[in-house]
Amino acid sequence: MKIAKPLAELIDSFSKLPGIGPKTAQRLAYYLLHVPQTQLDDFAESLSGLKKNTVLCSICKNVAEADPCPICDDSNRDAGTILVVEQPLDVLAFEKISSFNGLYHVLHGSISPLDNIGPDELYVKDLFQRIKTANGNPIEEIIIATNPNMEGEATAIYLNDKIKEMNDSIKITRLGMGIPTGASLEFADEVTLGQAIEGRRTI
Repeated sequence: MKIAKPLAELIDSFSKLPGIGPKTAQRLAYYLLHVPQTQLDDFAESLSGLKKNTVLCSICKNVAEADPCPICDDSNRDAGTILVVEQPLDVLAFEKISSFNGLYHVLHGSISPLDNIGPDELYVKDLFQRIKTANGNPIEEIIIATNPNMEGEATAIYLNDKIKEMNDSIKITRLGMGIPTGASLEFADEVTLGQAIEGRRTI
């Protein structure tokens, strides 16, 4: 049976999203057939404005509506502490627990030789530049909050070595116990993340 072209195109679009298989893509497409047109229009407008109305913060590389982002622009945050995370979703996870008042740096990934992802494919140089130019507000601590898996550990070791070469007076810590090996920070609950921040250890 031949599927109507608009449906086929939508199914194909959904199939390109991570974690969406062919059957899930079909279910989503057919579900949207029953949604009121006004709701579909709102959905389409949200998608259309996603990239047009967002920017990467030039300081921390988090996704925001303005540059600098509200976190980097907040004078009440502790500018001497930077929490390094892999993805913007990790920033959301830590902001929910309200126990971290420093700044962030988003790498947008982790070092993964098998996937041909090295430091140059991440926002690593931008982090090093922040450390070098922080004359007015010297960096006192870098908390490396990459995921506790092979790629995250490789990234943490690389960052630790490079930062120590640049400035060995900066305290470098890693998240403490509470995050199980192989887990993703974005899925951790607030209590676990809070314990990980409180129990961070020096590398």
